[in-house]
Amino acid sequence: MTTIRSDFASELRAAVRDIPDFPKPGIVFKDITPLLGDPALLARAIDGMAAPFRGRGITHVAAIESRGFLLAGPIAAAIGAGVIPVRKTGKLPYDRRRVTYALEYGTDALEVHVDACAGRGDVLVVDDVLATGGTAAAACELIESVGGSVAGCSFLIELGFLGGAERLAGRRVESVLTY
Repeated sequence: MTTIRSDFASELRAAVRDIPDFPKPGIVFKDITPLLGDPALLARAIDGMAAPFRGRGITHVAAIESRGFLLAGPIAAAIGAGVIPVRKTGKLPYDRRRVTYALEYGTDALEVHVDACAGRGDVLVVDDVLATGGTAAAACELIESVGGSVAGCSFLIELGFLGGAERLAGRRVESVLTY
């Protein structure tokens, strides 16, 4: 796990808003929109997410819908990789593979194009928050089901008290900020 300077961690924490009872009662949503609106802080956060995987032969960055989309493109550009959109059901136009998984507040499904990495990809899975790990585990399963090899997972925020990294046991998991 990569460690960051405490002053940078403090800046990041200040730019993440807690929204209680969203999207359901009892959930505290980590709103990253203030961070996204600060160009310098966003650039540092992107660098923090990309740095552990530079020079590792990553060919694709799998972007988990939807906030993962905002982070994956800049990370892919930073490490010289392409982007694979991992979408919610019904949003991809081509042949796709689907996996259903449990969330901390229900169930959901993700899809990826069947030719997303055509058996040749070393893939970095990216999302904004690692909570219980269900979404990230589903994304890893999808990437592997279409022939990719998951080289690691990178998150802006990890909610360590929820144990999501345990769902990704055996995989490299990096987070810029842990709560």
